Amino acid sequence: MRRTVTKKGRKTVEVVYLTTSDRDADTATLTAWVRGHWEIENKLHWVRDVTYQEDKSLVRTGNAPRLMASLRSLAISLLRWTATLTSPPPTATMPATPSGR
Repeated sequence: MRRTVTKKGRKTVEVVYLTTSDRDADTATLTAWVRGHWEIENKLHWVRDVTYQEDKSLVRTGNAPRLMASLRSLAISLLRWTATLTSPPPTATMPATPSGR
């Protein structure tokens, strides 16, 4: 799989190799799998690392790492859920001037 990456205004082409046991997987299927993986990475793992600095966590023994990851995920889910409850609904475009003037 080839992808174009732009860093500091410079474009480069990267070749990415995928391993799968599905011999019938076509390019579209493989692309969907990769995008699905990165969607999860960007929506959850990145947030957990940036917000909770999970990569710097010193919790490393027993079930504690799994428990802390679950608690962090729960906190993120609750914050997202409450944001959807309290966010105002989308409104129509407001006129440039108030009506009646």
